[in-house]
Amino acid sequence: MKNKYLMFLFMLTGWLMQAQVQEVTGTIVDEQSQPLPGVTVSIKGTNQGTITDFDGNYTIEAALGQTLVFTFVGFDAREIEIDRSVINVTLTSGMALDEVVLVGSRSRARTVTNSSVPVDVLDMQEISIAVPQVNLNQMLNYVAPSFSSNTQTISDGTDHIDPASLRGLGPDQVLVLINGKRRHNSSLINVNGTFGRGSVGTDLNAIPAAAIGRIEVLRDGAAAQYGSDAIAGVINIVLKDDVNKLNFDVTTGANFSENANEQTGGVDGETVNVAASYGIELGDNGGFVSFAGDFDYREDYNRMKEWEGSIFNAYNAIERIASNAGADIANLTDEQIKQYAQNVSYFDSGLQSDIANAEDRTALQSLLGADVTENELDARGLVRSDFNMRVGQSALRGGRLFANMSLPLGDAGTELYSFAGMSSRKGNSAGFYRLPNQSRTFTPIYNNGFLPEINSKINDKSIAVGIRGKVSEWDVDFSNTWGKNEFLYLISNTSNASLLKASPTSFDAGGFSFAQNTANLDISQLYEDIFEGLNIAFGAEYRLETYEIVAGEKASYEQYTQNGDVVLRADQMPSTDFFGSARPGGSQVFPGFSPKNELSRQRSSIAGYFDVEADLTEAFLLTFATRFEDYSDFGSTINFKVSSRYKLTDNINIRGAANTGFRAPSLHQLYFNSTSTIFDNAGNPQEVGTFSNDSRPAQLLGIPQLKEETSKSISLGFAAKLPEANMSLTVDGYFVAIDDRIVYTGQFQGPGTGTELDNLLAQANATAASFFANAIDTESKGLDMVLTHNAYFSENVQLKSDLAATLSKTKQVGGINASPQLERAGLVGTYFPEDSRIYLEEAVPRTKVNLTNNLTLNKLNVFLRNVYFGEVTEAVTRLEGQQVFGSKLVTDLSLGYQATDAVRLTIGSNNIFDVYPDRAEEQFENRSSGRFDWSRRAQQFGIGGRFLFARVSLSL
Repeated sequence: MKNKYLMFLFMLTGWLMQAQVQEVTGTIVDEQSQPLPGVTVSIKGTNQGTITDFDGNYTIEAALGQTLVFTFVGFDAREIEIDRSVINVTLTSGMALDEVVLVGSRSRARTVTNSSVPVDVLDMQEISIAVPQVNLNQMLNYVAPSFSSNTQTISDGTDHIDPASLRGLGPDQVLVLINGKRRHNSSLINVNGTFGRGSVGTDLNAIPAAAIGRIEVLRDGAAAQYGSDAIAGVINIVLKDDVNKLNFDVTTGANFSENANEQTGGVDGETVNVAASYGIELGDNGGFVSFAGDFDYREDYNRMKEWEGSIFNAYNAIERIASNAGADIANLTDEQIKQYAQNVSYFDSGLQSDIANAEDRTALQSLLGADVTENELDARGLVRSDFNMRVGQSALRGGRLFANMSLPLGDAGTELYSFAGMSSRKGNSAGFYRLPNQSRTFTPIYNNGFLPEINSKINDKSIAVGIRGKVSEWDVDFSNTWGKNEFLYLISNTSNASLLKASPTSFDAGGFSFAQNTANLDISQLYEDIFEGLNIAFGAEYRLETYEIVAGEKASYEQYTQNGDVVLRADQMPSTDFFGSARPGGSQVFPGFSPKNELSRQRSSIAGYFDVEADLTEAFLLTFATRFEDYSDFGSTINFKVSSRYKLTDNINIRGAANTGFRAPSLHQLYFNSTSTIFDNAGNPQEVGTFSNDSRPAQLLGIPQLKEETSKSISLGFAAKLPEANMSLTVDGYFVAIDDRIVYTGQFQGPGTGTELDNLLAQANATAASFFANAIDTESKGLDMVLTHNAYFSENVQLKSDLAATLSKTKQVGGINASPQLERAGLVGTYFPEDSRIYLEEAVPRTKVNLTNNLTLNKLNVFLRNVYFGEVTEAVTRLEGQQVFGSKLVTDLSLGYQATDAVRLTIGSNNIFDVYPDRAEEQFENRSSGRFDWSRRAQQFGIGGRFLFARVSLSL
């Protein structure tokens, strides 16, 4: 009887346990309510599991009270206790600490959380849907706190390509990769008054955001792994690889600001962007080809209120009367001047009498230089704002197309891959207004002066082809990547003032191009049975670079005498205005490149690297990398990197790295030469010639040859995950010392005594000379922090929050690395002037904090972002002019609604509270008589004000 009772008890217990096991089903979607195929669904503490189908559905047998774990690459894992039979889940993408990354490690199995160096992973689908920005530079400026980039103004070609910075270092000290392959630089070198002056960056805006799957930002020196330019870190752009999915987005917006339209308020800066992407399967083994592109245009905007300086002199008044009378005002005689002066209604009788009795031209000049702006404005029916510049963003119109392909070859794991892109942009910006009372204005052509315009044509194209697979037990990757960037100038609404009446009003000013071809062989193997894993990698690289300058038409660069002869010597007198002032040559606002500037230069480099990563224990990772590189034009360099990671617990890692690095001087810095119109702090123009370091002017002044920058850096930080709180935290500190940093010098004036230097300047149509030089040493230090938290209130209500901050400081250390010749001549202060120091140290925010909150409410999404931009300083040479612009908080807000499975609607704003930087103050003399109400040299977040946008997204 007792045995029967026990048997019955066991049967009852088994029946009850069996009754608790049930079928659990559900659907897994992302934050945009799109189904996620391939999500792993497992029962915690068991080996039971399944994956979602193409529609994101799953079915699994489990018991009440057990816990389901949902994991998918690129998304934060979730755990949910089973309390019902249908469990639908929304997975959230984030910093993706468990995502395998391509950058920072040669091991293909290295994730962000296991990395020995800090890597941020930015999901472009999430970013591009919610944010108002559509170009890559501005997206990163608001998303990645260690990244800074802003649209520039009144800066020639830099108005059309935004210089960017990582960790406060220069645009040329961050390396950009696409799918792990080196991206070519822009052909533009920044020589005007902007952050990054003297540097060459990468044109990120040539890459459509629609083509990007994710962006990996390595915040650590990596020259020992990837070569030149990686002193500050690496940005790796990973292209989309999804298939059978059409994404189509239309975004439109404009500035709705109280300071729009020359500060009268209203709407300006309209933009439209149309983007699309689609992927096609290739073969039956997971091959694909993905296409993406966009077309956009943006209108210019102006944030200048009113010109406050002088516009007309008394001679201009006489020209007006003479022109109305049908006289040839290009050749007024003294008698005609005296005659027409009697008809200027606001000249008093005394002045008219003095003019009538003037003995000669010199006497007339002394009488007619008086400022008569107010009277002449009334006489001509004009107002001061008619003479405004365009202080704000340039107009741009362009299109981009990218393709990404992978084709597995058989079943052996061999893969043929390729990606390619092309873009074309046309830009329009304006320079300083040429006023009627200036010798730069030939008034018979432009009676009221003119606003010269720079029209750019930027073409960019690239292609990479490679094959990777197994050779014996080794992973082998052989690839070739080619890219070219071309920048051409057309200057319009302008003149060559020295040509007088014979001048055209538009000019082909020439341009430049840069091409780069890189061949890579990468070999690696992971030994899983040595230690806890040992990865060996080595490889080689051959790179060929070509830099070209193309001359413009002759009238765009020459200066002429009164008789129409070309000025070749300092003792030749250019044509003059009525007052005897020399008229400058070349197309106003941007003199063209001459045949003397024209060149085609090449160089090659060959490199070899060795990289080892050893998981000595499950907790302790140690890495070592070294790279040797030899350049055809300045020699060789060898660099090292050591890094480590130690797991204190399963969820807390300590990491650190030490690097040596280098950056080769770019071909642009070695060979760029041109003459540009540069305006000083007071708005006074002069023609500044940029000469190469092997030129005769460089020899006369004692400017040394360029050599590579070298660096030493260390970083230390930790990464922590708190699964119970759905929270992660990374904190990393760094220190970077750069020796022989390349800068753009100040302006060396000629003695003006007919010396050889004076003649060389005259031949270049220049009054001063500048160079690129290894002038200083710098130190940079800072702290980066990223905190991510996900709160799940219910299956349809969740809040994702990201707090990211960077605090950085760059400073010049030691003295200026000037030659004895410069020291004897007392020109050390010109070699590295005070404004150059500010561009390096204080012209971009040293503190930047980003708090992003993304709330999902079923089909509604609320995106809120606050970005704190730290203070910046006006980059001028005078200490009394160095205004500090205070920190500001900029708020973005958008609302998204998933109207159907295929259609999503988004409206929102960047800078919803219409925040502007501090205004330039009169006491600092930086307003330039009303030209700049906000700084054009120190950019925090732009001067566009509130931007409202609307977006329609279609996904099929």
